Amino acid sequence: MGSGAHVNDSPFPVAETLCPVVANDWVNDSYKHLILDAAHGAIHAEPGQFFHLLCPSIGENVPFYRRPMSIYRIDRAQGRLEFLYKIVGRGTTTLAALAPGEKLNIFGPLGRRFDFETRCRHIVQVARGVGLATLAPVAEAAGQLGIRTTAILSARSPKHLMSIEYLRSTGAGVISVTDSEGTSGVEAVEDIVRGLIEKEGGDFLLTCGSNRLLQLLQRLGREYGIAGEVALEQHMGCGIGMCFACVREFRAPGGGITYRRVCWEGPVFDIQEAVSW
Repeated sequence: MGSGAHVNDSPFPVAETLCPVVANDWVNDSYKHLILDAAHGAIHAEPGQFFHLLCPSIGENVPFYRRPMSIYRIDRAQGRLEFLYKIVGRGTTTLAALAPGEKLNIFGPLGRRFDFETRCRHIVQVARGVGLATLAPVAEAAGQLGIRTTAILSARSPKHLMSIEYLRSTGAGVISVTDSEGTSGVEAVEDIVRGLIEKEGGDFLLTCGSNRLLQLLQRLGREYGIAGEVALEQHMGCGIGMCFACVREFRAPGGGITYRRVCWEGPVFDIQEAVSW
C-alpha cells in the first residue's frame, strides 16, 4: 500500500476479532508486552498500522472507548500480533490485568502504513520510549527487503531501553542513548544522526514518540534533502475516520495549515507535514 492509500481503498479486510492472550508480561517497571493469537490480524497487518483494543471492564475501571495500539511485532508464521504498552490510565490498567488464556476484542488493522520499500537504502529510526513499538516492525520488514536500518533508542535509563535484542535479530544496528547517562540530549542525538547520514548513507528518517526528536529530524531532513515519515499518537473515538475526534493540524504542501484525521489519513505522515505539539 503506497503513501496515498487509505483503509477504505486498500485490498485487506478490517475485522473485529476475539483473540486469546498468549502472554502479557512486564518488560520493566513501566511497560508490558502483550502477545495475542490473532491469525486474521497477523495476515493483513503492516508496519505502522494499529488496532483498536476493547480493554476489559474490571471493578470500577470501565473503559468506554477502545484504545488505539500500535503494532509492535507481526508474527505471520505463528499467526500472532504483539503490542508494547505503558500503563497510564483505566484502559491500560485493565489491559495489564489480562492473563494467558483470556480473550481480547480487537478491531483492525487500521490506518496507513509506512511507505519505505522503494524509497531508501538505509533507514535511520529515532524513537523515544514506547515510540519504539511503532518503529520496530519497520526494521524487520526492511531487513527482509535488504534495506539497512539503524535504530537510535532513547529512554530515561538503561533499564527502560527495550527491544534491543529484537532489533538486532532483524539485522538492524542499535544505538542507545539515555537521560541518566547524559547521552540523550538533542545535540548528542543530532551528532549521531549526522554521522549516519554523512558517513553511512542514511537516506530515510523515521520517528515516533518525541516532539524534540521530530523537530530535529525535520530540520535535518530539510538540510540534507532526505525524506522521512512520522507515526503520530492520538486519542481516538472510532478509529475509522467517522467521529473526527483525532483531528490535528498539519502543514499543507502549498503552505498554510490543513487538518487531518490521525486514524484515517495516518497515523503515518510525511515528516515535514507534521506540526510539533
